Amino acid sequence: QVQLVESGGGLAQPGGSLRLSCAASESIFRILIMGWYRQVPGKQRELVAMVGDSGRTTYDDSVKGRFTISRDNAKNTVTLQMNNLKPEDTAVYYCKYNTTTKGDEIRDYWGQGTQVTVSS
Repeated sequence: QVQLVESGGGLAQPGGSLRLSCAASESIFRILIMGWYRQVPGKQRELVAMVGDSGRTTYDDSVKGRFTISRDNAKNTVTLQMNNLKPEDTAVYYCKYNTTTKGDEIRDYWGQGTQVTVSS
């Protein structure tokens, strides 16, 4: 069973930066989409950013111009560079891989989550 392992969360001051990374525990046949989501208590998990296998990126309006998502297809990793952080960015951040197997079976994998706290 593939596991996604996130790293890079923590505490940052408003205006500061953090970089999140996500790596798979084993080789994956094909990763269609890599994404980052976040969730705060009492609210649904929401999309922050995603990048397709063509390199096309999508961002939530709240993070446009501040966050940058990138993927390394050779290493099956995805990173989220977060700049100019705001207190409202505080959440648990999850990475997600949308993948296919050699038999064209779609499988989604989620990371365990990493806490990001923005506070002075």
